[in-house]
Amino acid sequence: MTARQKVRETVLYYTPVKKEYETRLKGVLVRMGIRIRQVVPDQVHETVGSLLGFSGWNTGEVEQGVGHSGIKEEENDAQDCRITEEVLVMHNFSGRRMDELLQNLRKAGVPKIDLKAVVTETNSRWSFYHLYEEIREEHEKMTKE
Repeated sequence: MTARQKVRETVLYYTPVKKEYETRLKGVLVRMGIRIRQVVPDQVHETVGSLLGFSGWNTGEVEQGVGHSGIKEEENDAQDCRITEEVLVMHNFSGRRMDELLQNLRKAGVPKIDLKAVVTETNSRWSFYHLYEEIREEHEKMTKE
């Protein structure tokens, strides 16, 4: 068994305000055996990898460089970086399991969450806020076409 196979499927979930369907969303995850990590506003500057509990990752270790906003990540702390939309980030999912999750959320009456991403080697080093900016921009481009 490889190290990747030992890692449980995990969802990072962020919502700016509590949703009435949040209990249903979490219920689907629990029934499917998926770990959920609720991301709160104080954690948006942490790396995706640290939020997922990757071993050897320290809270706040962000890949150095310029993020989507053109501002160095370490300068983001001084900014008002609010996330105003729901975000669902999936880690260690096969395509089949991702489809199953999305289908089960629909069946449970959970409205579509537009901002979704899969964890990659690259974005695991980004702050959660940087990942949010990237998927928000990508979603805007896709829906304008």
